[in-house]
Amino acid sequence: MAEKLLEIKNLKTSFRIRDDYYAAVDDVTLTVNKNEVLAIVGESGCGKSALAFSIMGLHNRAKIEGNIFFKGEDIANVTPSKLNKLRGNNMGMIFQDPLTALNPLMIIGDQIGEALLLHNKDLSKTKRKEKVINLLDKVGIPRPEHVYEQFPHELSGGMRQRVVIATAIANEPELLIADEPTTALDVTIQSQILDLIKDLKRDMDSGIVLITHDLGVVAEMADRVAVMYAGQLVEVADVTTLFDSPLHPYTRSLFNSVPNSKEAQDKLHVIQGIVPSLQNLPREGCRFASRIPWVDASAHEQHPELHEIKPGHFVRCTCYKHFNFPEESKEAQQHGVS
Repeated sequence: MAEKLLEIKNLKTSFRIRDDYYAAVDDVTLTVNKNEVLAIVGESGCGKSALAFSIMGLHNRAKIEGNIFFKGEDIANVTPSKLNKLRGNNMGMIFQDPLTALNPLMIIGDQIGEALLLHNKDLSKTKRKEKVINLLDKVGIPRPEHVYEQFPHELSGGMRQRVVIATAIANEPELLIADEPTTALDVTIQSQILDLIKDLKRDMDSGIVLITHDLGVVAEMADRVAVMYAGQLVEVADVTTLFDSPLHPYTRSLFNSVPNSKEAQDKLHVIQGIVPSLQNLPREGCRFASRIPWVDASAHEQHPELHEIKPGHFVRCTCYKHFNFPEESKEAQQHGVS
């Protein structure tokens, strides 16, 4: 039986805009097991990073409601000092932009060494340097002794991302959150970074939350997938089920937007409209309804909930039962006429 590492219950993360609070993460319930990669997928603005930062307790002025249980302890309601002991030690995070995640005024060795020093004050300076060099070598950085003395601006984007990963895994965390870890990297470097994260999962037996918008990355990395739209989870399933039989209109639209080399396409499918801003999010009814206007309003629930379609496969709202792409309806009509 899978060992539960992280359990999120009814999490709501709200940000203040003028005089009101607006939820960017709205009633999210999720689990992450040990030695599992859970991918969280969605467009920019869907709340993926807000969820990741909520787990790590990195929002300064947000209102957090609900529970975040890490190994049975509710870390959404612990003191800052307790959270500081967990972050960087039991819980690590790979940030999206390595250039802003790294201090431009500190050499690489000191930055990684700082993570070790904060959580292991008994480690001697010599041992600490030795461990940092081993970490640099582990994440595939050539000439680690030389890179130890370099500043972030002296490294390429791929090398900086490896340094961020080395910092995140310095204390062998049980939970690793990777927020778009391959953004802005070329395909070769991207593949190397993903292989590295796979190796780390195997070596450390960690649970990994992978935030991404890239379905190719999801197919390669994930065990389970949570699809997020407008702050809510709209579909959750194991990766095979999701790729074989996606159900929610948003999930199907994401898949339909991926170029398909096997089929000739005159033009790419584009999802109509955009993710609404926090202030303009519809708080009642199906939040995706405005982007699929050809689906009748009666197909949507007034208060959409996640329904378990089959064991482990959850879908929000009943609109999935009535959804087709407009082009599919036209094809069906043409075949019916002929």
